[in-house]
Amino acid sequence: MEPSRVVEALWDRIQARDRDGVALLVAEDAVVEWPVSGERIVGAENYLAVNREYPEGWSIRVLRIVAAGDEVASEVEVPHEGLGVFRAASFWTVRDGRIVRGTEYWTSLGADPRPQWRAAFTEPLPTATSG
Repeated sequence: MEPSRVVEALWDRIQARDRDGVALLVAEDAVVEWPVSGERIVGAENYLAVNREYPEGWSIRVLRIVAAGDEVASEVEVPHEGLGVFRAASFWTVRDGRIVRGTEYWTSLGADPRPQWRAAFTEPLPTATSG
């Protein structure tokens, strides 16, 4: 499977809560880092456990997937009924049809408010609820 299709399938299977399907896409010794929260997930079992334990009430909308060889970038939006709307920019390395490495930047929309000095040059993005 092409690397971009692997990442597309990953998000589809996570959305479907297809843990067995996700396991087929993540290498046993995969490493996924989350720099924003300072965490590293080592191994497919831990990656699956994190996804399994995440509180329900969410959905995933893939905004884009861009690939160059074995390197794939994805951007997703994840509205969560109780926690708000999150976005993730993810950078994946895919080899032999499996994810071997990832770096994901997860944040909630508006978590980093714009500084006042930029207000004259920018405008607020519409939120998921305002369209």
